[in-house]
Amino acid sequence: MTFLHTFTLAVALAMDAFAVAVAIGLNLKTVNFRQTFRLSWHFGLFQALMPIFGWGGGSMVRSFIADYDHWVACALLLFVGGHMIKEAFAQEKNSCSKKDPTRGMTLVMLSIAVSIDALAVGLSLAMLDVTIFLPAVIIGIVAMGFTVLGLHLGKMICRFSHLVMYAEIAGGSMLWLIGLNILRDHGVFSS
Repeated sequence: MTFLHTFTLAVALAMDAFAVAVAIGLNLKTVNFRQTFRLSWHFGLFQALMPIFGWGGGSMVRSFIADYDHWVACALLLFVGGHMIKEAFAQEKNSCSKKDPTRGMTLVMLSIAVSIDALAVGLSLAMLDVTIFLPAVIIGIVAMGFTVLGLHLGKMICRFSHLVMYAEIAGGSMLWLIGLNILRDHGVFSS
């Protein structure tokens, strides 16, 4: 897996974190350094750990499905990408919260929610026999960066909240393209 593929995958996975961060920025309206650090650290950490967990589970079953692993990887990426696109259209637009979502159990639940996709991607990478640690670090760092960007973008442009939907659609579409590229790399589309 090339750096470009890994980076593209990381950007696609970061779209959930970006979308949630924009929504939090819209709700908070003022964001301080501690809130930015807490949110970006947790989102990045969970985004980095989930592929490792998925890869660990996938490594155990890889030998049983070696002949069709690229189909499994593609199917998982198509499923996750489709789920991201579906969620983009189903978002609640004006959710307001008086509670700071960058603290406590709300933060943990949001961190898990935005990183579930990364668990499936880790499983996909195990099917392709790709080492996981460098991709996991890249995924975590990109998620942190997109979280910071989204949080501050949300606080600055609350009147353009419809952009969140397009970010998730773009992320889901990137996952679809990566899944189809895996099939292309395995010669599925060649005659």
